[in-house]
Amino acid sequence: MSESRNYNDELNDEDNLAKEKYAYSFDFDVMHPYMIRSFEPFYRPGNLLELGSYQGQFTQRFLNHFHDITCVEASDEAMREAQRRLGDRVQFINAMFEEVTLPRRYDNIVLTHVLEHLDDPVQVLRRINDDWLTKDGRFFLVCPNANAPSRQIAVKMGLISHNSAVTPAEAEHGHRCTYTLDTLERDAVTAGLKVVHRSGIFFKALANFQWDRLLQTDIISKEYLEGCYKLGQQYPDLCSSIFLMCERGEKK
Repeated sequence: MSESRNYNDELNDEDNLAKEKYAYSFDFDVMHPYMIRSFEPFYRPGNLLELGSYQGQFTQRFLNHFHDITCVEASDEAMREAQRRLGDRVQFINAMFEEVTLPRRYDNIVLTHVLEHLDDPVQVLRRINDDWLTKDGRFFLVCPNANAPSRQIAVKMGLISHNSAVTPAEAEHGHRCTYTLDTLERDAVTAGLKVVHRSGIFFKALANFQWDRLLQTDIISKEYLEGCYKLGQQYPDLCSSIFLMCERGEKK
């Protein structure tokens, strides 16, 4: 990452009406539970490393599964909020992934909606494979999907130039690229990781702000949400997020 980047500003939703929000209720209330559900069958016993914990909302969901959790977060403001939320149940490290020195390897490593923010994603993925993942560990990688129907609709509306474009609002929040399943797997394999499982999380035809409005009504039922989750497993390329579960590969 460039030293000139301001990670606090990139994550800030307050007092900046020019930006789209960084985090939505849809992320916290819908996507986070379904991500955990997608991860659960693949967990390894042992510890967990979360790379990019933001304010700890997602981290909190791992407490039911792991007693030894370490988080690395580049934004000191976000980390302080996560520490306030979670206390001493989680070890926090305020550092950039490219520079951090970690004391050990980890049985489970999670990187969700973060890779697209990195200046050199393959470098960080290579560190995960070569330096941080245990021999039998599992790596859970999730990114927003360029081919999500909500995004394709935005292209047809003329709001976005093409599916994988980085919009000005996304760039303000630190996005460097927008992944598809094939480009995400390309970077993982280039870094030496072995892709064991690929899927999508939650079929999504509406934008996040539209979902936030609907979730405040009785229009969306739990059964409908469950249907979108199951349909997403059938059509991963039409999901809100794409998911790779990787294991440690040969060092390149």
